[in-house]
Amino acid sequence: MQKSAEMSERQRAYLKAMDIDVWVRRDAGADGVVEASVLPPHIAVPPATVEAPPVPEHQGPPAVSGLDWTALEQQVGNCTLCELHATRTQTVFGVGNRQADWLIIGEAPGADEDRQGEPFVGRAGQLLNAMLKAIGLCREQVYIANILKCRPPGNRDPRPEEAACCSAYLQRQIELIQPKLILALGRIAAQRLLQSNTSLARMRGQVHRLEPSGTPLMVTYHPAYLLRSPAEKRKAWADLLAARQFVRQTSDGQPA
Repeated sequence: MQKSAEMSERQRAYLKAMDIDVWVRRDAGADGVVEASVLPPHIAVPPATVEAPPVPEHQGPPAVSGLDWTALEQQVGNCTLCELHATRTQTVFGVGNRQADWLIIGEAPGADEDRQGEPFVGRAGQLLNAMLKAIGLCREQVYIANILKCRPPGNRDPRPEEAACCSAYLQRQIELIQPKLILALGRIAAQRLLQSNTSLARMRGQVHRLEPSGTPLMVTYHPAYLLRSPAEKRKAWADLLAARQFVRQTSDGQPA
């Protein structure tokens, strides 16, 4: 190949300024000028690289440290961190005594809770109220909340990313209440709170410590499970008695 003699001086000057050589094939005519951007056939041309658009970062838990109850509830009500905000009727923040010794935590709102905006108001809630009365407590004496603040469609189990989005809200509630005991209802709530895959059977019957606060936590069956498996109510009753004894000892200043 040889440099074309047919190019004007001005064209050569432009191409030289751009570091482009101009060649002509030996078997081409006077109009067979080929710019160097068309490479000889023995040189492989790498495929064009198309830069992918940036992937938006996953929204993490919000900054809620220092929020009071009013500001926290407002932030929960306006939350759009996960897809559940698109299907909820309303958020389910929590209810009860904000200076309670007992903080009771379930997994997620159901259909009744989604409609009313209050946790444990359906059949499982009625059983929970009866369980509390059996150990001398009423609903107004405890605080009740869930891992999730929105109902999962079809009452499916909470997904890890959904629970992660709500974790800061629940953590702030725990900080504000400073309960003497957290009672986790059911496997999902217990595993999420303790960051563990241990079975509910192995988590029952002992006092755990919630990180990073060190808040005492005990585990029992979810009332919805007890409605399906009434034979397990005897075990749940034993769990409640142990929890009541623990809170009483803590209130009396005895070692936890």
